[in-house]
Amino acid sequence: MSDGPRARARAVRAGETAAAAGKDGCGQGTAGAAARAAHPRDQDGDLSRSQVVAMLGDLRRTLHERYGTSDERRFDSARRRTLVVPVRFHALSAGRTGRLSAASVRGQIATLNAAYSGRTGGADTGVRFRLAGYDVTNNAAWFHHPRKYESRLKHKLRRGGRGTLNLYTAAVGSDVLGFSTFPQWYRKSPRKDGVVVDYRSLPHGTYRRFNRGYTAVHEIGHWLGLLHTFQGGCTPPGDGVSDTPYEATPAQGCPHYKDSCPQRGDDPVHNFMNYGFDSCMRNFTPGQGRRIRAVWAAYRAPRHGRAGGRARVRGSVDRGTGGAGTARSVGGAR
Repeated sequence: MSDGPRARARAVRAGETAAAAGKDGCGQGTAGAAARAAHPRDQDGDLSRSQVVAMLGDLRRTLHERYGTSDERRFDSARRRTLVVPVRFHALSAGRTGRLSAASVRGQIATLNAAYSGRTGGADTGVRFRLAGYDVTNNAAWFHHPRKYESRLKHKLRRGGRGTLNLYTAAVGSDVLGFSTFPQWYRKSPRKDGVVVDYRSLPHGTYRRFNRGYTAVHEIGHWLGLLHTFQGGCTPPGDGVSDTPYEATPAQGCPHYKDSCPQRGDDPVHNFMNYGFDSCMRNFTPGQGRRIRAVWAAYRAPRHGRAGGRARVRGSVDRGTGGAGTARSVGGAR
């Protein structure tokens, strides 16, 4: 569910065009069987192969420029340092509708920490989330039409820098429940950086098959630099992560098993970056963790700690005191 649905030369420009919308557009459907199903839910969230190639190429170039290496495995040396991401939580409302309780907000943060720590299954990405602020804005137009008023509401509400996650809740919709920016587009549109999810998708929300808080888990995956596991189908580079097997189509509903591509490995139907009912989503992979760490180092880490004109690989991880933090990275593009 990223718009990159959860940049430089000509090829890079193609990536920026898709990201100009700057949103994931990940669909999730309502209580129906088509929830988080195929293309209708993704709308502007699909990336073309050229856009993905541009994004992955820009990541390698940026890492090399900053650290003298584009080998994402090098950033695993910082893996023991947990990335603590400060979260500015903005609840939009129309009167009482959409006005979230403090308990609901804390529940979503707890869900994020459980998913990214591996407590729900899979790998511990090394990412944790800390609530740094919570506010409610009563604006019916923004609440009901967050896409239409995205620039306006974010310009008014957004707080912090490139390492602060601004998470907004609103009535996004029933077919598309969230949208997100990618870290590659922060430098072009810093004010639009952030994640928007439907308030009914939070833990114990009213979207029956999508009320465990995993819409935010997925969309924040995009904000951290992850692509859909089904990106590009069976065509390389897919999502560029070595341990998420190729899959021809997104998971629908809650399949127990699927193997849709000739390449090695079964479809990652339970991955948080796939589509499926919340009850079916449960894990990230070590490779996705490595990708997050590399992307953070390239685009969200503070611009300090330089030695000999280049930042130290070690110094790319923020311990979470103040601004941002870091996670893990992926072993090179497939």
